[in-house]
Formats: sequence, C-alpha cells, structure tokens
Amino acid sequence: MSPSLANLVYACGIAGLFYLNRDNSVRTSQALWLPVVYICVVGSRPASVWLGMRPPASAGAIQLDGNPLDAAFLGVLLIAAICVLVHRGRRIFTFLNANWPILIYFFFCLLSVCWSDFPAVAFKRWIKAVGDVVMILIVVTDDQPVAALSRLFSRTSFILLPLSLLFIKYYPSLGSGYDEWTGARFNYGVTLNKNMLGVITFVLLLGAVWRVLALLLSDEMPPHRGRILLAQGTSLALGIYLLAIANSVTSNVCFVIGTGLILATSLRFMRRHAAAVHVLVLLLLMTSSLVMLLGGGDSAAKALGRNSNLTGRTDIWAAVIPLAPNPLVGAGFESFWLSKNVHERLAEAEPGLPLNEAHDGYIEVYLELGWVGLALIALLLIDGYRRSVKAFRRAPALGGLMIAYILTSMVYSLTEAGFRMLDPIWIFFLLAVIGASAIAAGVGVLASQPLIRSSDGVPELPAKRNLTVNPSGRIMVEKSNG
Repeated sequence: MSPSLANLVYACGIAGLFYLNRDNSVRTSQALWLPVVYICVVGSRPASVWLGMRPPASAGAIQLDGNPLDAAFLGVLLIAAICVLVHRGRRIFTFLNANWPILIYFFFCLLSVCWSDFPAVAFKRWIKAVGDVVMILIVVTDDQPVAALSRLFSRTSFILLPLSLLFIKYYPSLGSGYDEWTGARFNYGVTLNKNMLGVITFVLLLGAVWRVLALLLSDEMPPHRGRILLAQGTSLALGIYLLAIANSVTSNVCFVIGTGLILATSLRFMRRHAAAVHVLVLLLLMTSSLVMLLGGGDSAAKALGRNSNLTGRTDIWAAVIPLAPNPLVGAGFESFWLSKNVHERLAEAEPGLPLNEAHDGYIEVYLELGWVGLALIALLLIDGYRRSVKAFRRAPALGGLMIAYILTSMVYSLTEAGFRMLDPIWIFFLLAVIGASAIAAGVGVLASQPLIRSSDGVPELPAKRNLTVNPSGRIMVEKSNG
C-alpha cells in the first residue's frame, strides 16, 4: 500500500472509530477538547515539530530557551482552560481544597524557584506544570465527569494510536530510528522516542481496559453497546500491538500490573472485601519493585530484556546522586539539568553518556527538590492511594482505575523520571488523585441524579449510597446493603 493510500485508509479508520464510539445519551462540555489536544501534544511531539520545525536538542543539551511557538501554543490552551474554570465557579475551589497535598507540592516547587540558578526558566516551567492540573480540572468539573473521562481516553487513543502505527509502517523516517550506540532499530510512532511511545500507550490502554470491562460487565443492554465495544476493543488491540513493538520494558510491566489490578478489583470478592485491595497492591508493588530493581540477578533482568545494570541505569544513578547541589531542597524546580557544571562533571565520570534525566522519578525529585520534595511526593502517593481506596469502596470500577494509575506511577518511576511536568504518567497520576478525592467525597460526580447540595451549592454524595457506572458513562446511585 502506498503512503498516500495509507493516509486515506487510516483517516477513514480514525473517523470510523469516532463514529462507532458516538453516544448521544450523554453530553459533555465542548471544553473537553482542550485537555484532549493538550494530551495529544504533550504525549507526542511539540507543536513546532508538527509544523515542520526541528525537534528539541538531544539528551544532554542545555536548553535555557524553549521554542516560542510551543510556549505560545501551550499558553493559549492554558488561558482558554482557565477561562472555562472561572466560568465553572466555586466547584474549582472545592476540588483544590480537597487536594491540599497537590497544592503544597506545587507551592514548594514555586518556592524553589527562589534558589534556582535559573529562576526565569524555572518559573516559566512552573507555569507549564500548572497547566497539567488545569486540564485535569476541566475533566473532573464537567457536568458528566465520568463520561468526560471516558471520552478523554477514547479521543486521545483514536488519534494517537492509529497515527503512531501509520508513522511506523508507512513513514519510517518519522516513526522509527536507530540507536546511536547499538544500531538497533526502535519504533517511536508520533512521539520522539520509544519510552514516550510506551508510556502514552500504556496509560491510554488502562483507560481502554476499564471501558471494555465496564461494557462487558454491565447488566444493561443498550443498542449501541456493540459498536462502542468494537471501537474500544479495536483501540485496545492496536495499543497492545504498539506496546509490543515499542519494546519499552517499564511501560510493558506497568501495563500488566495496571491491567491485573483493574481485573482483580472487578471481582465480586474484592468488592465485598475492600481490605483485600491493600494486600493485592502490596504484593504487586513488592513484586514489581524486586523484579525491576533487584531482579533476582541476571536471569530476571534478561527475562525483561535488560542487562543486570538495568540498561545502564544503575551507573546513571551512581553518577548523578553525588551531584545534588543541596540535599535538603535540591537545585530548584526543573533546574538541575540546566547547569553546565552538571554536564561537565557527568562527562568526566561517564564519558559518552549524554543525559537530561536520572531515569528514576524519585532520584529526579531529589536532584530538583531535595529531601523536602521527596517527602512531598511520598505524601502525594500515600494520600492519593488512601483516597483511591476510599473511592473504590464507593465506586469500585472507577476506584480500581484510580488505584491502577497510582500504583503504576509508583512502579514506573523506579526506572523512569515519572514525576515531571508534561509527562503523561504524571498527568494521569494527578488525574487519579483528584478524581479519587471527588469520588470519595461525592463531589461533582452525580450529575445524572438528584443531589444533596451543601450550603455553597456544591454537589455532595448522599449518605450510604454506592455508585456504579453504566455503559454510557453515567454515575448511577444505588442503596447500600448496609
């Protein structure tokens, strides 16, 4: 098939997926397209690259000035999203107040600009980081937030996954390349490297698994369930294939863990014994950590397609940890890799090893924000997990998805820098934490049912109710057996 014909076929295929997935029984805000576009860009290539400009400099290069076009594009999206949130009023403050650990973390990131050697650059990057939270709030404050979440997954999947396959199959100069050290061929689709293709694929796949499972387990038989299941199943199959050819070990492991957790939490036993979730999560976390970090020796590492030093990661960790300028508060938000001195010292310690990340989320936070930043990340993880388990008790399907994102974020960050701005795993981690707090508190999730409203007009969950999600993405209220 010629590339021109492939363009037509894939365009028709993408349009067909959107057509099959249509559902007029629920209405979401048109503002939902803002986070869809945002994730499509941050999960693929900068806007400037899509317009034909040169990609960002390679790893190890010091970039003090970003591309003005990219800054303008993200700035327009951010301003538009803020305007939407201002229109939605008090609900925004309710969500922010309920997620005080996130506010504290972002405030400390802003404060760290003061001791950064590059305060202007750090502040600009902090503004970009705020965009992650703003886009999440667009989703969770929608009048139909569950349907909005489902459509966020579907729209981004229907765009990014087929386009990645198109690039790899018919435009290899755009969708694949060769490792400069080994000469091995790798695929990266619409992204700029295989790890990015892996992470955006696996986070979207977890959403597809959740959606397909909801459709299969639903007691309702709406006339459109079959075609929606076909669209979601196609997206799921395409994503699994992309994950396989991306050969990103960390993303593969996280997808298996997340899918296993979603499937396990759908079992009746788990829903009746919510405390069993703690045991399951602990086992998965311990097992994945031992396999990915210790691995039981060379055999386990080779089974994962890695060598005993985790493809050089242990050497990287040993080289960068001593370079932290201040163990207590770090170099400042997104400032460590901007230092020329850091790159010179790394070149002396590990010649030929260009870097722009530590390949470990926890070490990355330590370098940028020190032990204080690590403590705040730990607070975010613990509080997010607590809220997601509470959400699981009230809405098992949604809560299971939130737990899966929080757990996979922990695991992913063992070997990749997962707690960084404009990273898909970080965005969906924040989405899980904020979404779980909304479900746990019963705020803003029952637009399809009569609500008890507080004195300030914010929707709240009636006492002693359980939540289920029908195939249309509506939240249904059921009386509890208790």
